[in-house]
Amino acid sequence: MTATAYGVRAGGVSDEPPKPSERPPVSDRRSSDRIEVTWSVDCESRDTFLYASIANISEFGIFVRTQEPLEVGTRLTLKFAPPGSDEPFVLHGQVQWVNAVRMLADNPNPGMGIRFVELTTDARSRLIDTVRTIAYVRDNVN
Repeated sequence: MTATAYGVRAGGVSDEPPKPSERPPVSDRRSSDRIEVTWSVDCESRDTFLYASIANISEFGIFVRTQEPLEVGTRLTLKFAPPGSDEPFVLHGQVQWVNAVRMLADNPNPGMGIRFVELTTDARSRLIDTVRTIAYVRDNVN
């Protein structure tokens, strides 16, 4: 990541407020319900390996909580396993937006929004089933 990309200095730290162009339009940000989770995820790009945490998931993407978000447009391989899963998901994604760390500012959720790309029919079906199962269980527990 360059020192000037998206107002982010080396190490993913920014002292600038987020620019409107850093976030997708509101109409594009929530096309499906997001389910709050805390799952480990391995994010691997051509030149970076990042071990982080998924904060929420939908059938279209995830929010990865990290102090070192990658640049918008970065393509990744994501590997994560929901609790009780027999086999991990190994999916491709692309960074859609970044919530950079801002020094001396209240920013409790630094990280990056990642959209799933190139999903096979089987992977999409399994992902949708997983997300819907979590939502159903949570709705019926409360």
